[in-house]
Amino acid sequence: MLHRAGEIELPAVRQVSLNPLARREPPAPMLIDTTPITGTLSEIQPIDLQQVRRTADEPLFNSLMEHHHYLAYEQPVGEHLKYLAWGLQEGQPRPIACVAWSSAPRHLGSRDRYIGWSAEARRRNIRFIAYNTRFLILPWVTVPHLASHLLGRMARLLSQDWERVYGHPIYFLETFVDPERFRGTCYRAANWVLLGHTTGRGKDDHTNRPNRSIKEVLGLPLHRRFRQLLEETGR
Repeated sequence: MLHRAGEIELPAVRQVSLNPLARREPPAPMLIDTTPITGTLSEIQPIDLQQVRRTADEPLFNSLMEHHHYLAYEQPVGEHLKYLAWGLQEGQPRPIACVAWSSAPRHLGSRDRYIGWSAEARRRNIRFIAYNTRFLILPWVTVPHLASHLLGRMARLLSQDWERVYGHPIYFLETFVDPERFRGTCYRAANWVLLGHTTGRGKDDHTNRPNRSIKEVLGLPLHRRFRQLLEETGR
């Protein structure tokens, strides 16, 4: 930090340690049917939301994210779950969307003010919040209201799945929306609310100056007593 600030001059790096995570090979493309899927929501029902982490379909999820999401695939760190949504076309199941969830950022001003919890409560209970890191409707899928429908379904099943995998529930969901690219209509249609905006500085900022786009912070309580549950420091 002092070197970056120009206060000291460090010698040149003599050896760079290999980091297998940093050098991870990107997911390879997988051959799947890309015939357009159109029509109404009822025409592709029933839609199956499949949790694919640590399953045989996880490579398919990773590949679809890598090659069709504008941010590409990113290996999550910490607690996380991955979902593939399957819809029916002519009686055959086909992947239509991918949704990724992970541990929430430790410090997020607009969210923390909305919840109203103390620093100690946040430190103890941050694990009860899940962060929607990626949401992808596959580019050949054009079905009105599909995105908000999937978000509504996720809100009803995510906490149970999280508790089954990690031993604790989820009380609150959050995500970022880049207003330069998206309006966040599907989140708002699924009852997510605007909590505020990011500072544009990122978690590793040392300059206190914006260095990236400012994003909207949206959230969705999963429990009517979410504030009380997240404020309890004895959990």
